[in-house]
Amino acid sequence: MQFGIFTVGDVTTDPTTGHTPSEHERIKATVAIARKAEEVGLDVMAFGQHHNPPFVATSPTTTMAYVAAQTERLLLSTSTTLITTTDPVRIAEDYAQLQHLAEGRVDLMLGRGNTGPVYPWFGKDIRDGIELAVENYALLHQLWRKDVVNWQGKHRTPLQGFTATPRPLDDVPPFVWHGSIRSPEIAEQAAYYGDGFFSNHIFWPASHTAQMVRLYRRRFEHYGHGKAHQAIVGLGGQAFISKNSQDAVKQFRPYFDNAPVYGHGPSLEEFMAGTPLSVGSPQQIIEKTLSFREYAGDYQRQLWLMDHAGLPLKTVLEQLDLLGEEVVPVLRKEFAALRPADVPDAPTHASLVAGKVAAQEGVAAPSTRTPVADTVTGRSPVAQESHA
Repeated sequence: MQFGIFTVGDVTTDPTTGHTPSEHERIKATVAIARKAEEVGLDVMAFGQHHNPPFVATSPTTTMAYVAAQTERLLLSTSTTLITTTDPVRIAEDYAQLQHLAEGRVDLMLGRGNTGPVYPWFGKDIRDGIELAVENYALLHQLWRKDVVNWQGKHRTPLQGFTATPRPLDDVPPFVWHGSIRSPEIAEQAAYYGDGFFSNHIFWPASHTAQMVRLYRRRFEHYGHGKAHQAIVGLGGQAFISKNSQDAVKQFRPYFDNAPVYGHGPSLEEFMAGTPLSVGSPQQIIEKTLSFREYAGDYQRQLWLMDHAGLPLKTVLEQLDLLGEEVVPVLRKEFAALRPADVPDAPTHASLVAGKVAAQEGVAAPSTRTPVADTVTGRSPVAQESHA
């Protein structure tokens, strides 16, 4: 199981000091956080993509390439790559290039984003959000797997005899997670392709997340990729850790109360009770994270949001020390003890390459069925599936 953090790159005033970091400070802090994540033994860091203030995460591949050059083991992912408003040709080229530079330490999470005004800025209509997600990924999937692509869809100009370069490292595309909070169509899409499904359930109750994950698992099995319990699931979360719970709540409360995304709404205590937000001692964080398995089943990736709401860099780095030293080692042991032997590990470039080699040699391996959308229209049956 992989453990890590994700960032959305927000520039937020620290409510306890009134200090607002500059864009330069925030960008450099993100790199420092990534280095610390590797130092404390985390597996993954995911980088956001936003094109509006107060965010500075407009070019995740630039940041990820810079981080790749300064780390050796950390897997670099996204949170999320905007499949709706970023051209799939651009995604295919940028992430293949990054895959080579990072020696395969790359995967990506695709998402629609939650900022409505972004769509017209890139010539798109938010009312087409699901259509864009389905069609653009059908094209991206082909661009990474076919040397020559002919394409005609609804939302971009046609392609004739097009080859995306560079080709994926070892001819194995980066693993893809489809991220969603509320859209069953995206869970269906992930299941159809046999990709991962990432439920970033930081604002939603466990009952909703359980419903989305169950849908994905059921459809994953339906499409012949394996048993439902073998589907590849990731979960988001938020944590603030202190040696004792009283100090954690006291220290985090002003950040929660003034956070742009959830401040001035339900109380911290209400939010902790109803969502995955975990504020407390290391043991409390461990217990709450283990409880996710009760409604999501055995899953492969756990990411926490740790650097938001104006928390200063010094505090974030201290949080990562606690996470890496006192929380994650226990979770690794506990989750491993509970995990059935036939539940797969989180995919990595090395495991995907090994699976490809095994398939070529005729060795028994997990299903690698790759559904192919219509090569003329680019449409997949995903949008037509029932989501009841």
